[in-house]
Amino acid sequence: MPATGTDLHLDRPYQLNPSVALRPEPFGALAYHFGNRRLSFLKAPELVTFVRELGSHPSLGAALAGLPERTRANYLRALNSLAATDMIVEQDP
Repeated sequence: MPATGTDLHLDRPYQLNPSVALRPEPFGALAYHFGNRRLSFLKAPELVTFVRELGSHPSLGAALAGLPERTRANYLRALNSLAATDMIVEQDP
């Protein structure tokens, strides 16, 4: 069931792509994909923590559960962007 208007699904687990390195910065982090050589900016330290821990949740919905609605919407926008550039990927079963 698509939940975000893109290919992300709330009922599936996601993780940081193993080909991506996160470099901490005062504003959050730089994400560099060694495969496609793309660079992304994560503009909040809390988002960086969320993305790092994404793979420890059974689903995207579980990872987002408990977040305030505004934070959840902001994270979904960021996650859609990260998924579009292959920075986060669906976990293998």
